[in-house]
Amino acid sequence: MTQDKALIDRIRAKAAEVGFVACGIARADAAPRTAARLREWLDEGRHGSMIWMEERAHHRGSPAGLWSDVRSVIALGMSYAPPGDPLALADVGDRGRISVYAQGGDYHDVVKKALKALGRWLAQEAGCDLKVFVDTAPVMEKPLAEAAGLGWQGKHTNLVSQQHGSWLFLGAIYTTLDLTPDAGGRDRCGSCDACQRACPTDAFPAPYRLDARRCISYLTIEHAGPIPQEFRAGIGNRIYGCDDCLAVCPWNKFAQTAAANRAFAGRAEFAAPRLADLIALDDAGFREVFRGSPIKRIGRNRMVRNALIAAGNSGDATLVEPVVTALADPDPVVRGAAVWALGRLDAVRFARERRADEADAAVIAEWER
Repeated sequence: MTQDKALIDRIRAKAAEVGFVACGIARADAAPRTAARLREWLDEGRHGSMIWMEERAHHRGSPAGLWSDVRSVIALGMSYAPPGDPLALADVGDRGRISVYAQGGDYHDVVKKALKALGRWLAQEAGCDLKVFVDTAPVMEKPLAEAAGLGWQGKHTNLVSQQHGSWLFLGAIYTTLDLTPDAGGRDRCGSCDACQRACPTDAFPAPYRLDARRCISYLTIEHAGPIPQEFRAGIGNRIYGCDDCLAVCPWNKFAQTAAANRAFAGRAEFAAPRLADLIALDDAGFREVFRGSPIKRIGRNRMVRNALIAAGNSGDATLVEPVVTALADPDPVVRGAAVWALGRLDAVRFARERRADEADAAVIAEWER
C-alpha cells in the first residue's frame, strides 16, 4: 500500500465519520469543459437575474481560477434522502409544498461545519494548505463531483448517484496535495427522460441544459419581482423550490433514507404548511417561523408572494378572505400577486355558484313537471 493510498483511505474514513456518505478525488484540471459550458449558458442569459454567476465566472470556470495553488479537489456528498414521496402534496390545494432540501436544518451550516472538521484534520495530518467550499462560493461543485466519481450530471443537470440517487448536498475541499484521482462518473441516464417530462414549466430546452428563468426553484427563491404570468399556473402549490425533476429519477430507488444526515430531518411545520397562515405572516412572524432554515434568506415578501400564487392555483374559495387582506400589503409585488390570486379564486367561486344555481333550477324544473 502506497503512502498516497493510505492517506486517501484515511480521508475517506474521516469524511464518513463527520457525516459524508460520498467522497472522491479529482485533479484540479479534471473538468476542462466547465468554463466553456458556463460561458455559453451565461451568454444565452439562462442565469436570469443571478448576476453573481456572471460576475465571478472567471473563478467558477476552474479550481485554479479561484486558487492558483490547488492541485487536487476532494469532492464530498451528504445525503438528505427523504423518507416519503416529495410529490405527495401535489393535489392538496390549501397547503404549500416546500422542497425536501429546505424542510430541515440549513445545509450551508451543516455541510460547512463537516467540511471544516475534515479540513482541520487533513491539514494536521498531511501538512497541506486547503480551502473548503459549499454552495455560496464560486465553485462548480457538480462537474467536479462527476470528475471525482461521485456520480454524473443527469439530464436535469443535477448530480445523480448510483447509491444515493438525486439527494446529495455537495461540498469541496481544494488542496495543495497531489492525490491520486478516482475514475470519473459515467453517464447512466440512457434513454430515460422522466425528469424532462416532469418539469411543469418546461425549464429544459434540451437534455443536460437548464433555463433557470423557467425553473420553479429559481422563480420562487432567486427571482425577486413579480413571477411572470406564463409560469404562475405551472407553479401549482410550490412555495419554495421544486423537487419534481429530482423526485421522478429512477435512480432514487437505491437511495437509503437511513443514510440521510439527521440534521436534515424535516420540521413538522414545514411538511404541509397552510397557505392561509403563510399569507398572514408579517416580517417578525416570518423570521420566527423560518429561523434556522435556508428559507429565511428569501425574506417575508417573497414567501408571501409565493403563497399567494399557490392560493390562486388552489381552487379553494375559502382562501379568498386571506388573499383579500393581502391587497393592502405595503409591498407592490405582494399586492400584485394578491390581485392575480383573487381573480382566479373569484372565478372558481363564480363557477361553483353558477353550478349550484343550475342545480337548483334543475330541481325546480323536475318538481314542476
